[in-house]
Amino acid sequence: MSQYVIAIDQGTTSSRAIIFDHHGDIVSSGQKEHEQIFPRAGWVEHDPAEIWNNTREVIGNALSKANLTRHDIAAVGITNQRETAVVWDRTTGKAVYNAIVWQDTRTQNIVDELAKDGGVERYKAKVGLPLATYFSGTKIKWILDNVDGARQKAEAGDLLFGNTDSWVTWNLTGGTDGGVHITDVTNASRTLFMDLETLSWDEGILADFGVPVSMMPEIKSSSEVYGTVHGSQLLREVPVAGILGDQQAATFGQAAFGQGGAKNTYGTGCFLIFNTGEEIVRSENGLLTTVAYRLGNNKPVYALEGSIAVTGSLIQWLRDNLGIIKSAPEVEELARSVEDNGGVYIVPAFSGLFAPYWRPDARGAIVGMTRFVNKGHIARAALEATAFQTREVLDAVNADSGVPLKDLRVDGGMVANDELMQFQADILGVDVVRPKVIETTALGAAYAAGLAVGFWNDLGELTSNWSEDKRWSPSMDEGERDRQLRLWKKAVTRTFDWVDEDVQ
Repeated sequence: MSQYVIAIDQGTTSSRAIIFDHHGDIVSSGQKEHEQIFPRAGWVEHDPAEIWNNTREVIGNALSKANLTRHDIAAVGITNQRETAVVWDRTTGKAVYNAIVWQDTRTQNIVDELAKDGGVERYKAKVGLPLATYFSGTKIKWILDNVDGARQKAEAGDLLFGNTDSWVTWNLTGGTDGGVHITDVTNASRTLFMDLETLSWDEGILADFGVPVSMMPEIKSSSEVYGTVHGSQLLREVPVAGILGDQQAATFGQAAFGQGGAKNTYGTGCFLIFNTGEEIVRSENGLLTTVAYRLGNNKPVYALEGSIAVTGSLIQWLRDNLGIIKSAPEVEELARSVEDNGGVYIVPAFSGLFAPYWRPDARGAIVGMTRFVNKGHIARAALEATAFQTREVLDAVNADSGVPLKDLRVDGGMVANDELMQFQADILGVDVVRPKVIETTALGAAYAAGLAVGFWNDLGELTSNWSEDKRWSPSMDEGERDRQLRLWKKAVTRTFDWVDEDVQ
């Protein structure tokens, strides 16, 4: 009998394969980073071929570390960096251009052009999203408009589109030899093209963007058997049975299944999701309306999301661009070397500001500098930027939902940082709770796949797997919290209106 489920986590900076047992505990894993390609300022790309090669490699690593074979694996779940767009040739299996990453801002002119008729909220009532460079739709249009021969091939039915979940699934299930071209409702809800009520592609919006319907993957639920792994691969004949975009997967892995459940994931960016149940809640405070998950033929479950572009990647910037630290974990030690931020605030608007501002014209700023400031203050301000941005998103969630959170479940790589988590609790004024298994993104994908094949019976069984590891309670004086927030908001306003016609 198969005793494990494997999750493929195709992330922004790396691809991982993690094997879970029935208790939701990690058995083994493999991970490999892929190149971050920056052709110009504001452009961010990945090589789809490298991503697929790395995916195959990490699957092998995870299996070999645990001394397991395909016969031990009940199902494959997939989770992914959601809005990163891949366009490839269905005949050759090769991408016509690099994957354009969710952080990329090159499509601002496309956004501006489409927004001339109806503004940036032109499609929001239907798709839950504003027009923004963040989402897949503008990236597809850019590729069709700018890659030689791409539009002609697309109109002839020769090109396929997908976020990286579709790219991995298509290759995993055979590629040019019968690969399944699908996506799930959570990824589809990040394209600008899916009607939240019908869960189908809106052909009128596709026409506005000039994207042929034939390019689009079939929309499936988050938990069902889509196909099996192709016969030439290590996991051959194992069912591929779950797909969730990374933030929805983390919510699922946190067992936030019910209305009012919420989590915040601290990764390359930061993403707070609040479960609104079967109700579609339209945000009036700068949040996104998205699909949280859909299990088989059950009704979809919706969510409000606050998306922050730069959190963990700010720490990478300190390491790779400034050389202040040699490894990401060093930032906590450096931050602890000072008592406070020394009056410094960093607003990491490297790709503009996402929720709740949606200001593509913003650019990053470090403010409050004096001769007193040292690299410890810079490190501390970098960590605090993540917590401040989360507070602003949580304020928007509370305003939209009318139900203030009592505590916040957290996950992702940065939650290992005690200094950050304590400041997060302080600036929120509520408890912050970390689960024992912090790899909740991969766990959520494993859960979705396992449910589809009967490895787990129901959501109740998954809820019983969740357990608390550590809790941080606020200790900051309310007056100090208000002072810090006031200064943070002042710093944010300094980033506005930076980009104009001759500044990028």
